[in-house]
Amino acid sequence: MLNVQSFRRLLATAVVSLLVMTMAACQGLSSAQPNNSGKGGGPGQLTGSSSIISFGNVQVGSKQSQSVTFTNSGTASITVSAATVSGSGFSLIAGTLPFTVAAGQNQTLSMTFAPQTAGAANGTLAVTSNASNRALDVALSGTGTTNAGSSQLSVSPASINFGNVAVGSTQNQNGKLSASGASVTVSSAEWNGEGYSVSGITFPATVPAGQSVPFTVTFAPQTAGSSAGSIVFDSNASNSPANETLSGAGTQTSSHSVALSWHASTSEVIGYNIYRGTQSGGPYTKLNTSLLSNNSYSDTSVQSGTTYYYVATAVDSANEESIYSKQATAAIP
Repeated sequence: MLNVQSFRRLLATAVVSLLVMTMAACQGLSSAQPNNSGKGGGPGQLTGSSSIISFGNVQVGSKQSQSVTFTNSGTASITVSAATVSGSGFSLIAGTLPFTVAAGQNQTLSMTFAPQTAGAANGTLAVTSNASNRALDVALSGTGTTNAGSSQLSVSPASINFGNVAVGSTQNQNGKLSASGASVTVSSAEWNGEGYSVSGITFPATVPAGQSVPFTVTFAPQTAGSSAGSIVFDSNASNSPANETLSGAGTQTSSHSVALSWHASTSEVIGYNIYRGTQSGGPYTKLNTSLLSNNSYSDTSVQSGTTYYYVATAVDSANEESIYSKQATAAIP
């Protein structure tokens, strides 16, 4: 027979069990809710490399480009469904929307400011995504100017000729950007032409007035034949953009070689050096890495369609090097 005390203990046990079951059910419902913290597989936080982009002073009728990089700090992909730019003179450089930013990765959007009238201008880049912060705005500002003499940007040399470069190899040449009148902000460089690239400079780059910033141009032809190209530097200078023309030719490696020989020196020497150039009278580049003990040399690194000019020197025991010999010429078919 069940007494009252036993019944009360049984009822208390049932109530406790029911409470535990109810709490467990609540925990289950809670864990099934969407997680927008950017962890555990939910949408991440989309952050921009800058919340404010200033284009500075831009000459009316010209343009300047700037970029902002968006990073996904979550563990799941984010889809950016829309990106719009407002404000007079501001525009988004054409891109494909929507786009996806994988977890831990980033995506860059570029804009231009091309004022049509003088004065300050403000705008907004509005980005919409399925991230936890669905709407993200970046403030834009810039000033249109009409003072044509305020700043100038020059690029030198105005043209670079790489000559003949073997297919599969590379050749570098240097250039520089110089500012006058006032400091210049160079926002970007766009280059074209097969095999050309620019390095050694990071954008945006500021060139102080009266100073210069160096850069490197590389020519790496992948096919034989002439290649024309150019580099366009966009800036806030009054004469923007500044241009540099490029030229060069890719050549196939030749199966030919040049056999060189010379009369031994009448003085006491310990060896010889061989130099080669592609212009008569130099400049020349030394071909041998160590002194030649005999008076002959075979140049196997020649390229078809090129004429080479050779000179030799003698070196004595004190490592004193003689002047160049008379020049010899070899035209490679």
